Amino acid sequence: MKKLFFLTLISIGLNATAQNVLSPEMLWKLGRVSVIGISKDAKSIIYKVAIPSIEENKSNSKFYTIPVNGGNATELKETKGLVSDKNISPDGKYILSDQAVKINSVLGKDFYPNLEKSNVQIYNGLDYRHWDTWNDGTHNHVFYAENIEKATAIDIMPNEPFDAPQKPSGGDEDYIWSPDSKSIVYVSKKKFGTDYAISTNTDLYEYNISTKTTKNLTENNLGYDTNPAFSPSGNLSWLQMQHDGYEADKNDIIVRNRNIDINLTANWDGNVDNFMWSPNGKNVFFVAAIDGTKQLFEVNFPGMTKMAISVNQITKGDFDVADIIGFSGDNIIVTRTDMNHAAEVYSYNLKKNVWLKITNVNDEAYSKLTLPKYERRYVTTTDGKKMLVWVILPPNFDKTKKYPTLLYCQGGPQSPLTQSYSFRWNFSLMASQGYVVVAPNRRGMYGHGQEWNEQISKDWGGQVMDDYLSAIDDVAKESYVDKTRLGAVGASYGGYSVFQLAGIHNNRFKTFISHCGVFNLESMSGTTEEVFFTNWDFGGKYWEKDNAIAQKAFSKFNPKNSVEKWNTPILIIQGGKDYRVPIGQGQEAFQAAQLRGIKSRFLYFPEENHWVLKPQNAMVWQNEFFKWLKETL
Repeated sequence: MKKLFFLTLISIGLNATAQNVLSPEMLWKLGRVSVIGISKDAKSIIYKVAIPSIEENKSNSKFYTIPVNGGNATELKETKGLVSDKNISPDGKYILSDQAVKINSVLGKDFYPNLEKSNVQIYNGLDYRHWDTWNDGTHNHVFYAENIEKATAIDIMPNEPFDAPQKPSGGDEDYIWSPDSKSIVYVSKKKFGTDYAISTNTDLYEYNISTKTTKNLTENNLGYDTNPAFSPSGNLSWLQMQHDGYEADKNDIIVRNRNIDINLTANWDGNVDNFMWSPNGKNVFFVAAIDGTKQLFEVNFPGMTKMAISVNQITKGDFDVADIIGFSGDNIIVTRTDMNHAAEVYSYNLKKNVWLKITNVNDEAYSKLTLPKYERRYVTTTDGKKMLVWVILPPNFDKTKKYPTLLYCQGGPQSPLTQSYSFRWNFSLMASQGYVVVAPNRRGMYGHGQEWNEQISKDWGGQVMDDYLSAIDDVAKESYVDKTRLGAVGASYGGYSVFQLAGIHNNRFKTFISHCGVFNLESMSGTTEEVFFTNWDFGGKYWEKDNAIAQKAFSKFNPKNSVEKWNTPILIIQGGKDYRVPIGQGQEAFQAAQLRGIKSRFLYFPEENHWVLKPQNAMVWQNEFFKWLKETL
């Protein structure tokens, strides 16, 4: 059976190679670039390339160095000492780290030591599981130690049932040294149990290594405070959202100057992804979504002067600037993607306004392919707004032919649909299999102003559904679209969108694919782990009968309530360790489809979470995705 599986993969790869288009197997052979940093002498970039191995079912990584001005890459055996370590204090005396610490009794054997073989878990509040992991009573804590081998590390949060780095995906970006090496600033949401599950109120805390005392630096802000960084002149800066419980609030850059907090992006209508200070401390560079892309921006820091604050867009083009790595003279080093190309390292000259591509990890692979083309299209919505719709056309596109067409529904629900490159929901791959892909920047997407972004909250099944239908109806007017072969696909909120469209599409679509989609808003709000999310987006709780907003969401916007109108084949995909959109959502939807007598399939990944991360599982996902489309579209 194993041999047959790999022969199938080889066959797919050979067939795709003969046609010179991207295949699932080829996608999972591409190198995935991540940057370690700029070398201490500022002459080279240290980066990692991870290449998935389908046969080994894991990724193997290699490290490289390349000159900051481009050139030949050199493989490295180790990277230790090549890049400045932010976790070493500026005076070199101490080093920071983090580790999980057992704080709470949760397991049966914690309460009953003589019953060591029991596998019971006992909870007195929510936050009993998060993302893909059950709470076992351990919490992430920050430690510091003298910067010598085998030095004793000191926990700066002793006995506290709180996390730093933040769960589920926080790392060492959640803690930094002060410039004088006397204190540590870290991010933590100091709430526990149910209080933790219903709040987004993370704060920045400062721990003094001399007095062993801690103070809350952002006590007055009730939303997210994250990503602390000190300017070259020693000003603390960070990213901030204002409203507790709202995970997709406007994200601004805050700078504390002489105990006065300055919001550098307050009057700019956008959301900051990540930022970095210029070497002279006069400006902050940041990445943000705008009009279906992610670009580099700059904002000046006025200090205590009366200088006006001005935000300027630095780069333009159909690509995404992903991460800011650092500076080299007049150049800023970043990673960049577009819908046809995975991340590579680029340099942008701030004076000459020109790009230089530094790494070429996947150039050879792409050079053998005929890649799709993507077009911008602006569609008028039912409420008279202009909506960007990306249209991705198959390789060797022939406008005289008719193509099956997929409406892509983005997750989030508040997340940008830009020129990113996914290794699962890959537009280039979908188009390379002969499908036109329609990807609308519907309500709830960054990059079109805060009002556009916020219109999805408490209106999941309202204007957004009209936006989807406006997009597919407009593109379907083209002669190259086969109107009898339209499908809708998506994950997370996109999966919800598919379930909701299944009850209201009026026979537009011939097939559906929903991955980790929300099907039943009541059971979703009763089993998801970040309760603040459903509280905010649904407008309240399902038992609040006097809450008109919540009752509208749980009735009109609840896909389960329109199952009697389902009449279209549907593939339902679910991860067993997905605690954001728990397994019952997929099960309920599949059971409803089966009992309705609708052609349906349940693709279950017991060990995957909200994503599909293991190479062989990913290959099964891709093969089943396109197999379903061939069967039904």
